[in-house]
Amino acid sequence: MFLTVTISLFEGLAVTVKLFALTLLFALPLGLVISFGSMSKLKVLRYPVKTLVWIVRGSPLMIQLLIVYYGLPIVFGIPPLPRFPAALIAFVFNYACYFSEIYRGGIEAIPKGQYEAGQVLGMTKNQIFFKVVLLQVVKRIVPPMSNEIITLVKDTSIARIISMQEIIWAGYAFLKGSHGYSGLLWPLFFTGVYYLLFNGLLTILFAGVEKKLAFFQ
Repeated sequence: MFLTVTISLFEGLAVTVKLFALTLLFALPLGLVISFGSMSKLKVLRYPVKTLVWIVRGSPLMIQLLIVYYGLPIVFGIPPLPRFPAALIAFVFNYACYFSEIYRGGIEAIPKGQYEAGQVLGMTKNQIFFKVVLLQVVKRIVPPMSNEIITLVKDTSIARIISMQEIIWAGYAFLKGSHGYSGLLWPLFFTGVYYLLFNGLLTILFAGVEKKLAFFQ
């Protein structure tokens, strides 16, 4: 029984890790783009972007996931998206908006003197941003970004609302009668061990990153 449960949970974990990794892959750069929009000097761009970020951050991820999976097909008259792509779209857009605010806070926290010093040295705006500002921004945003990324690990469980078979779904299935077993509650609680190990590895990773960036202090 233990082996059957473990294998099933590992299959669910694979889906969870895939959703987590792809969300980061797309949300991190998209968040940077959105942050540039929210800091734009053009009001016609800045205000709509800020409004969109406010809406996304102010509404539950579960609602956004349901809108993508059920709402978009109704509104646009298209076939429903497969579960995983629908979850990925909702997660990427949600976390990109959160990341954008972290990026914005980090960029705006850099003293103007850093930019002025780069201009005195004859550097272009791109050179100042990538060679002077960016590394300092990374140092400032690692702690809040690590918190959001660890939260993302746990938020992947929300995907089960559209019946995506991630790790929580795999554990709950044994309560309902999966693999010939029913009424088993411990596999559902056992999923917590997987989350703890996953988040423990991320915590160690981010601690190492913060240590390497300590020379900016």
